[in-house]
Amino acid sequence: MNADGLPGTAAPGDPAPPPGLVVVGRYDQLPGYGVNRPRGADSWLFTWTTGGQGRLRQGAAEARAGAGDLVVLAPGVRHEYAVGPGAPRWQFWWVHCQARPSWSPWLRPYDMGNGLFVVTPTPAALHDRVGSAFRRMLADARWTGAEPPPAAAPEDRVAVAHGTPARELALSSLEEIVLLTAATARTPSPPPGTDVRVRRAEALIAADPGAPHTVRSLAESVALSPSRFAHLFTRQLGQSPMRALREARLRHAARLLESTDLSVDRVAAASGFASPFHFSRVFRARYGVPPGAYRTGGSMVGT
Repeated sequence: MNADGLPGTAAPGDPAPPPGLVVVGRYDQLPGYGVNRPRGADSWLFTWTTGGQGRLRQGAAEARAGAGDLVVLAPGVRHEYAVGPGAPRWQFWWVHCQARPSWSPWLRPYDMGNGLFVVTPTPAALHDRVGSAFRRMLADARWTGAEPPPAAAPEDRVAVAHGTPARELALSSLEEIVLLTAATARTPSPPPGTDVRVRRAEALIAADPGAPHTVRSLAESVALSPSRFAHLFTRQLGQSPMRALREARLRHAARLLESTDLSVDRVAAASGFASPFHFSRVFRARYGVPPGAYRTGGSMVGT
């Protein structure tokens, strides 16, 4: 499949691109536009609305998308989308691809059921940066690897990423979009009464999970004794500091496996695991497959 074989706009019954491709485009649709896929798609669909309104249904779940809303549809579920009722148009970016497994925890807080994720509202200050990432994705998808990636691409075209470099560049831009929107749209509120020092320790872990954190070092960073810190952290978050650190390291390792060619041993070291054997064992317990199989599997697993 190439760009020449894709319709200018999707029509009812048009199949979605296969999951191995990254296909990106930008549409400006008027009332009457709509797509209905009774069997869903084999690939993930990401939409970012820039103007007007869209209506998206996934199984029994439904969402209205306005400017600054990222709506994601998982594969394998009946879906349809169209210009919103009464809206004069729907302007939006869209991407069909295989989502990286490491995006799962970022999207999870926005799960509306039936594989529909609605990431909203994204602060207006980030809209330009998200738009820039989509434009970069559109240009990078055309990269052949024989010369520098194009600086820009016509925004009225559909681009299909051919070859590993183009796909990885395009997915990296989409990862930036997912991270920016998911991290800022609706920052999950901590449980009532959560101590600011516990939140600070969480932030330190998330910022650098591969660092040699210990209960003592985390406690010192928030001016608590190790015993008091461990008790407070566990009571308020429902897991110990070291359990939270291990989960963060496993998510970091998943991102490295998905987006780099580092060996499993180097991924283990970069993620803070001293023993590759221990890393492989806990990774398999968490994700259901060993690290090497996870890298080649290419599915969004591990919630």
